[in-house]
Amino acid sequence: MSQDLPPLSLYVHIPWCVKKCPYCDFNSHTTNELPEKSYLEQLKKDLLADLLFVQDRPLKSIFFGGGTPSLMSPGFFEEFLNFVRQHIEITVNTEITLEANPGTTEASKFFGYREAGINRLSLGVQSFQTLQLEKLGRIHSGNDALKAVEQAKQAGFDNFNLDLMHGLPDQTLEMALADLQQALDLNPPHLSWYQLTIEQNTEFFRHPPVLPEDDALWDIQLAGAELLKRHNRHQYEVSAFSLPGREAQHNLNYWRFGDYLGIGAGAHGKVSTFNSEDKSKCIQTSLSVIRYRKTRMPKNYLAASYNLQPHASFRIGEEMIESEDLPFEFLMNALRLSKGVEESVFQARTGLAMSVLEPTLSKLRHHGLLKENGLCPTEKGHLFLNDVLAQFTDT
Repeated sequence: MSQDLPPLSLYVHIPWCVKKCPYCDFNSHTTNELPEKSYLEQLKKDLLADLLFVQDRPLKSIFFGGGTPSLMSPGFFEEFLNFVRQHIEITVNTEITLEANPGTTEASKFFGYREAGINRLSLGVQSFQTLQLEKLGRIHSGNDALKAVEQAKQAGFDNFNLDLMHGLPDQTLEMALADLQQALDLNPPHLSWYQLTIEQNTEFFRHPPVLPEDDALWDIQLAGAELLKRHNRHQYEVSAFSLPGREAQHNLNYWRFGDYLGIGAGAHGKVSTFNSEDKSKCIQTSLSVIRYRKTRMPKNYLAASYNLQPHASFRIGEEMIESEDLPFEFLMNALRLSKGVEESVFQARTGLAMSVLEPTLSKLRHHGLLKENGLCPTEKGHLFLNDVLAQFTDT
């Protein structure tokens, strides 16, 4: 087993929005007054509490998610990133992404974000059709979305993602493809194109909208994937499409079972540590994988104290992933990737031998659902990914 820990990323959650969207089940809250300065100071303390997990690793990526991070000023991100650099290495190759929603940005902000050190944007467009945006509870129009992309380009962002939904209320195939074509006309290096799903604890769950039938959704999925392929956007993950070499490094680290620190209200983290054990003076090492979560409500997060202990009060829970659960946890992420992962990655990230996946692995390969080399779904396996994963729940 390799003694190298996985690559390390940092996720920072900004929990505020102008308005809660009816489909959103993320930890987001509205507020009359944005506590930018006090939240910044808490993020710094929160990061200090997680430094024991860094273990001299540089950051592969940083992602500011929400909520609506673009509500914060450029100075907020500049000060925070400068603080991170004092404690964790940020290299010239570190991908630093900011989620931004049209309607909460302006040209000066984009220039400020670029100067602060942000080198990638993820724009929450969802649709370019104003009527659809109104049904989704978005605060921007289609023209706002077009303007935001142009402003981002003018500010020097040549690496950006557009978030786009399909399967929207009363959406036809023609409407879905028109949205997708409009996005492609803007020439984004990366597109996240995913189907609207109704989640619990959302307004749409309590008052469901009328969504397209399954056959219509399937037609949208097939036609959209073909359109993206014609525009040289390869599908490298279930809902992620990019130009060659422009894949989202932060999300790739998730899917390849890398480590990530999670700070901010409601953030989650996943980290690995090596444990040494002296058995008859023969030192043995084992890998532990831990998931943890931070206090969810912003008011509680802002009130949390920090006392330089390994477990500061920002953290409200953590669990070690048991060895029998690691195969499913790993594959639930890795098999989302069109090219899967190498077998060596499974062994290095879980500390387990490939034999623990048998006989399920051989059975799925025999039925043409997994490729013979590596841990990679076939085209058929990708279509029935949930069924493939279910086979590993008892492995």
